[in-house]
Amino acid sequence: MIDVDSALDEAGLNNTHVRDYVRHWAELTGAERIEVINAEDDARLLREAVEAGELLPAGEGRYYSRSYVKDTARSEERTIVATNDPADAGVYNNWRPAAEMKALLEERMRGASAGKTMYVVPYLMAPPGSPLEAYAAGVEVTDARPVVLHMIRMARVAVKYVNELADQNSFVRAVHVTGDLENLGQGTPDDQRYFVTVADERTILHYGSSYGGNALLGKIAHGLRQAAYDGWASGEFLAEQFLLLGITDKQTGRTYHVCGGMPSASGKTNLAMTLAPDVLGDRYRVDFYGDDIAWLRVDPEDGRVYAINPEFGVFGVAKDTNEQTNPTAVAAIAEGTGAIFTNVAYNDDTAEVWWEGKTPEPPADVTGWRDWKGELIAERPDAERNAPWAHPNSRFTTTLARIPNIAADYENPRGVPVDAIIFGGRTRDREPLVRAITDLAEGVYDGLTLGAEATFAAEGTEGVLRYDPMSMRPFMSYPEGAYAAHWLKVIGAATERPVFAHVNWFQRDPEDGHFLWPGYRDNLRALLWLARLKDGEVTGRPTPVGIVPTEEELDLRGMDLPPGDLERLLTIDTERWRQEMAHREEHLSAFADLPEEIWEAHRRVAAALDAEA
Repeated sequence: MIDVDSALDEAGLNNTHVRDYVRHWAELTGAERIEVINAEDDARLLREAVEAGELLPAGEGRYYSRSYVKDTARSEERTIVATNDPADAGVYNNWRPAAEMKALLEERMRGASAGKTMYVVPYLMAPPGSPLEAYAAGVEVTDARPVVLHMIRMARVAVKYVNELADQNSFVRAVHVTGDLENLGQGTPDDQRYFVTVADERTILHYGSSYGGNALLGKIAHGLRQAAYDGWASGEFLAEQFLLLGITDKQTGRTYHVCGGMPSASGKTNLAMTLAPDVLGDRYRVDFYGDDIAWLRVDPEDGRVYAINPEFGVFGVAKDTNEQTNPTAVAAIAEGTGAIFTNVAYNDDTAEVWWEGKTPEPPADVTGWRDWKGELIAERPDAERNAPWAHPNSRFTTTLARIPNIAADYENPRGVPVDAIIFGGRTRDREPLVRAITDLAEGVYDGLTLGAEATFAAEGTEGVLRYDPMSMRPFMSYPEGAYAAHWLKVIGAATERPVFAHVNWFQRDPEDGHFLWPGYRDNLRALLWLARLKDGEVTGRPTPVGIVPTEEELDLRGMDLPPGDLERLLTIDTERWRQEMAHREEHLSAFADLPEEIWEAHRRVAAALDAEA
């Protein structure tokens, strides 16, 4: 019989609630050994992982891993929010009864870690001392050493975080059991995988994966799903899939903080890590706080909305990351950073890594190169000659401290005051470069109707948006009507509210399809205008869907935009928007108990568009 208590005693873990939890799951999963982890164990664990073949060296101080070929992404269809109250069911949260899901997961996990080490990872998803610290502590037990190494990069990991809890029982119980990956029936009717957040019991049970958000339970399952539920249940805060950045005007000393959500492939990480364009660099500095999650609350001291990034690292998509698109990320994963790459291409001879978009073309000499499946590029059959070398969802993991423009106050427990909340989706028309919204209900309404274009041309729906409210569609943990009401309550409690805005870097010319806006570092220009609007330095031009800049108000120094492109970037296509409103109404009608303020905002915008027609 495994001696759990001796292992916990040796690690100095004395929280009795944590000890009981670890003992229960060690016995149920049949683990052979217990190992309690602190961040200081990283170097040893890396050596062990390399010796075991779980990681490969990828240059000095970098590492490479491959996941099982059918375990390469989050699995939304197998992801469930469970509670004890059927009223918690929403449109997107895939709700199931807690009792049913706990019994099912315990059955799958029973004995599934036999012969393995159970790693106990005590972690904190907030800067120590944060007003939200009571919701930030967790303990993940996992039977996968690479998962531990990712967790050390993505969360603050130490025994002290659970030993020193004010409420010793206030921690998220996160259980990850890998399972027999080759025999789980992934994607079939007999799929054995389940990724369950039992939200009202603050318990996370994930079975059948060792990759990404399916296995790094502090990140999405705790940082978003569980935290969103906690924020709603407590009435205290919002947990959102938001970037967070700071812009300092070095001439005035004023710093603006911007957070916001963007659906997948809409430029969120690149914006989070952006730098000022060279021509504006003498005046403006951009600081990185986070690329994926923000927790927002109102501080009673000054009545402002404050945000923290609860994560400690970045789990970024490798595809198309290069010196032009994201030089900040390139520096953060350079040699010596301790970065871990997953499912990119790897060269056995040189320990190099490569992914689509890293360079314009793949390496010409394919000697030693293997694709993300581990197959030699040189031995590919002709039919697969042009297949991607890296998986489209290949990743890099690095700590925040490795980001070269990390904000000096990124660990401020209070967080930073939010000046603007932005939303942005990839759309070729209808959405201008930036439009500001000063009304709270209309700002929340805009977030609820956020979307990016679907491209299902064969179904006749090209250009129709796939709605992704606040970019939280895969991470919703309670009903959408209550979610909207919670937004109105939290942000509405602020005495100085952030300005809302919608941005779009992806407008195209309808004739030849070229992008009207160059994007990347030039995106900062839209945020600078928004900051000036917030401070009353510019007034913009009112439209039915918000305030857009005039051409003179945008700082376009160093740019050479054709006048026709600039005009289109700042134009509202009223007829196209009127079509959009019908789709929005259908989308919102799916949500029960949507606050009347949201419907009133919808009707106001629709009436304003009709008046312009």
